[in-house]
Parts: sequence; C-alpha cells; structure tokens
Amino acid sequence: MSKRNIGQEIIQGLEEIKAWKRGELKLKTHTVEMPKAADVPAIRKELGLSQPEFAGFMGVSLGTLRNWEQERREPHGPARALLLVASKQPAAVRAAFEAAAPVSRKVAYKKRATHARRKAA
Repeated sequence: MSKRNIGQEIIQGLEEIKAWKRGELKLKTHTVEMPKAADVPAIRKELGLSQPEFAGFMGVSLGTLRNWEQERREPHGPARALLLVASKQPAAVRAAFEAAAPVSRKVAYKKRATHARRKAA
C-alpha cells in the first residue's frame, strides 16, 4: 500500500479547477434523484410501517408526514436523505427501526433499579 501525498493531490485538484475554468477540462458530475413527497407513501408502505411509526422514525410530526403524503409539502434536508436511504435500502432501514424499538417503561425502570442497587453495593 503506497502512502498518499495529500499536498500533491491538492495541487493536482487546483490545476484541474484552473483547466476547467479555461474550458480545457470537463469535470465528472453525478446526479442523484432525491425522493419527493409523491414517493413517501410507497416508501412507508415498503417498510411496512404505519403513519405514526414512520413519522416517529423520520423524526417529524404525524401532521408533517401526512402533508408529505398528500403532497401539500415537500420533505427537505436530512429528511430527503433518509427517504433516499429508505427507498434504496429498505431492509437496512427496517432493521434500524426494529433495533431502535422503544423499551417499555416497566423494563426501563427495572434496568435503572438494578443499576442503582449494583452501584450502591
């Protein structure tokens, strides 16, 4: 494995920018199609989640999710990125959702009580 020369890579990048500005070089571009409000119901249904579950997973209110699904509003920023991941990798998102399932209050209380007893001992 060869060691990278970061300084040389930066200089090369600057030279490429100069060549591009002079019209001598065409830069590679990639376009990523981001999900829109119209895509939200299909993404949610692919995950098998109810509206309240999906809203909670997305970190938005139920009203916001419904506005997306009825195309009254468009998702923006991180929500669109998470929708993109959900549309391309639904199994990974489903696994993350299941791993983050809330713990019941009774179980959480028992864990805190056990931890407190161990700490006191």
